[in-house]
Amino acid sequence: MRLNELKPGSRKERKRRGRGHAAGQGKTCGRGQKGQGSRSGGYHKVGFEGGQMPLQRRLPKRGFVSVTRDDTAEVRLHELAKVTGDVIDIEGLKNAGVCPRIAKRVKVIASGTIDKAVKTQGLAVTPGARKAIEAAGGSIDD
Repeated sequence: MRLNELKPGSRKERKRRGRGHAAGQGKTCGRGQKGQGSRSGGYHKVGFEGGQMPLQRRLPKRGFVSVTRDDTAEVRLHELAKVTGDVIDIEGLKNAGVCPRIAKRVKVIASGTIDKAVKTQGLAVTPGARKAIEAAGGSIDD
């Protein structure tokens, strides 16, 4: 788009406040009737809640560390071969030392390769890992 291609209405006109009722923003100029917002110089700082303890001060300060970060473990495709047994589940992965004991959920990610056919049960699987497991002749039970 170039300047010579602009048409009327392509640029929004600013509101001309305080120019009478015909302009649509007369008298109170869109500020309402009474209160702090209607006064000149009346404003409040960002996050001000009228004297109530603001949200950013009510919440506990613990940084950006997820509370549930240790609940989910990631397992790579080539690590599935370390597990013995016909069905691979969370307990089997913990016993083989592939995932930590504290983990409550396990997700198989498409990193590395898998050669043998494995059957997984109760594990989350990424789409790429699903294709690799099924290509190797394995199956996935959610």
